[in-house]
Amino acid sequence: MEKKEIGKITHFFNKISVAVVKLTDTLKKGDRISIEGPDRKVEQTADSMQIDMKEIEEAGAGQEIGLKTVEPVKEGDTVYKISE
Repeated sequence: MEKKEIGKITHFFNKISVAVVKLTDTLKKGDRISIEGPDRKVEQTADSMQIDMKEIEEAGAGQEIGLKTVEPVKEGDTVYKISE
């Protein structure tokens, strides 16, 4: 299993469990990701991604997206893409 850093969490909306991710690389719907901080590690599939409240299939470096998370995460956490 390989991990590649693709972004950072810049904000987290607790009530709706959505993280704002500033991307440094491409992320596609269906990609397996790991969100890691000093005291947590959340692995999930990127199922729901949005820009300006519109569902998207793919986003690239420099874009900020809303990403639905399965567990709470924190600002500053690192997002990795997992490949087998």
